[in-house]
Amino acid sequence: MNAAAFAPALLLLAACSGAEAPGETAGGAAAPGDRIDCSVAVAADYERSCTIEAADGADGRLLIVRKPDGGFRRLIVTADGVVAADGAEQATATILSDGRIEVEIGGDRFRLPATVR
Repeated sequence: MNAAAFAPALLLLAACSGAEAPGETAGGAAAPGDRIDCSVAVAADYERSCTIEAADGADGRLLIVRKPDGGFRRLIVTADGVVAADGAEQATATILSDGRIEVEIGGDRFRLPATVR
């Protein structure tokens, strides 16, 4: 499924202004101990070991997903889907049956909370 096919679901995630998204505290920082499922560097199993920070920017909602190895990925939620904020690697997104969105970029996969209607 391409990103444009589920853009309305992503808009709900992007439209959160003033209210914190799940896993967020005031100011967009990740809540201590709050983790999302991720599979880093083509690991077979998902672990609840990544954190997410969010902030609104000129191009859309900026998400910074921090990996357990200290690395991070910067993503932007736009009206057209989820895109990489920088770098040469493209992000692809898929809606999961439980309402989360799985984003894959450079062999890393992240399951992000979202409200899907």
